[in-house]
Amino acid sequence: MSKMGLLSQKSMFYAFLMTSVLLILSWFLVLRSTGRLQSLEFNILPTSSLLAVAKNENLDTSSVISASVDGEQATRKRNSRKCDTNSQILKVFMHDLPSQFHFALLGWKGGGKTVWPDIQAEVPKYPGGLNMQHSIEYWLTLDLLNSEFSKNMSGRSAIRVRDSSEADIVFVPFFASISYNRYSKLKAGQKSINDLLQEKLVSFLTAQEEWKRSGGKDHVIVAHHPNSLLYARMKLWPAMFILADFGRYPLTVANVEKDVIAPYRHYIRSYVNDKSDFDSRPTLLYFQGSIYRKAGGMVRQELFYMLKNEKDVHFSFGNIKGDGIDKATQGMHSSKFCLNIAGDTPSSNRLFDAIASHCVPIVISDEIELPFEDVLDYSEFCIFVRTSDALREEFLINLIRNISKEEWTRMWKRLKEVEQFFEFHYPSQENDAIQMIWQAVSRKVPAIKRKVHKASRISQTIVPGEKGFISAPLPRNFG
Repeated sequence: MSKMGLLSQKSMFYAFLMTSVLLILSWFLVLRSTGRLQSLEFNILPTSSLLAVAKNENLDTSSVISASVDGEQATRKRNSRKCDTNSQILKVFMHDLPSQFHFALLGWKGGGKTVWPDIQAEVPKYPGGLNMQHSIEYWLTLDLLNSEFSKNMSGRSAIRVRDSSEADIVFVPFFASISYNRYSKLKAGQKSINDLLQEKLVSFLTAQEEWKRSGGKDHVIVAHHPNSLLYARMKLWPAMFILADFGRYPLTVANVEKDVIAPYRHYIRSYVNDKSDFDSRPTLLYFQGSIYRKAGGMVRQELFYMLKNEKDVHFSFGNIKGDGIDKATQGMHSSKFCLNIAGDTPSSNRLFDAIASHCVPIVISDEIELPFEDVLDYSEFCIFVRTSDALREEFLINLIRNISKEEWTRMWKRLKEVEQFFEFHYPSQENDAIQMIWQAVSRKVPAIKRKVHKASRISQTIVPGEKGFISAPLPRNFG
């Protein structure tokens, strides 16, 4: 009788188990048919509960664990596939501007009606030296061209689309920085090539259907050099600008709500396999560069006179000519802290040299805006000092000398973690500077669409006519 009772209990258990399984399967099928399954993450039972049941019923626990792990891994794979979709990639329409606006400025000569170089065969080189720090438009254009034939979509944040109606934004491939650096010299009685290109650009863009459709609000224009696009910026200001800072822009033309700040491309060689520490970097504070600057940069010379005789401080004039980059690389790689002081504009390349050197930046620039600050906390790897405090007698040097070894080490480690966000590569790599810029642009898209949609709320208005009132369309950029 006891054996019969035991068999009866087991039969009831298995019947209950089968009923539960069928119920769960039916629930699963219902959710799948309604499309709700994709947004629902669940485990039927946690592994600990399954193990308890298995032990109670003398089942093989190893098989239960295996089944549970397989199920959890399958769920993770589904979730990862769900996140890795093209729907989250920024879709970019790029105007096929004549080569005179971009690669021809680098000396590239296309054949016939060819607008773009065959970058699968050869990539035109960007001029080195001081030009390179503002080369942002070059890297972004290359990345869009590469997106059309690259099969590896891993880590990509933007792709080029040929139909502007499918695009999130419209990219303008004008190499404004090199145009200013190389072609802004005036000839007697004539406009510079740089000025003529800007006039042609304004005429071209404002005549396009893409510009008329949004009033230019969804266009992206790179003007990283602070003196680039001086004429066109006043005509094309509804567009999103990618800039180094806002130092030479009125707030009505460029501001942090509308535009994107991009990093400079650093000069200093990256500190690969950095095994230094607090004690192995003998220089406490390092600065080498132009000391006598205009406007906000006056603080440099005042700090020079305050710090030049301090022990373990290197503060001197220098440039990139000759072996200047080699000396600066050696100096920054062997320093604990590196000064980033405002120059003629709030930003400078020196901040990104310091990051590449894992030299903790001391930022003295009250008006500075920083790249990707909506996702990066710079206070984790930089020290910010107000200009008024930095100019107080011995304030800055005492502040730096009182930073502990432990605090410095924490920031040094964080610098090594974030440096990838400020590196430029071709082909671009996941979360490098190029992809981070596209991501920053992407975060602006909802606000752009809201502006465009708001301007389109009233597409028609009622106006008097000869035979009463008639409907007349409002301009697309109304409002």
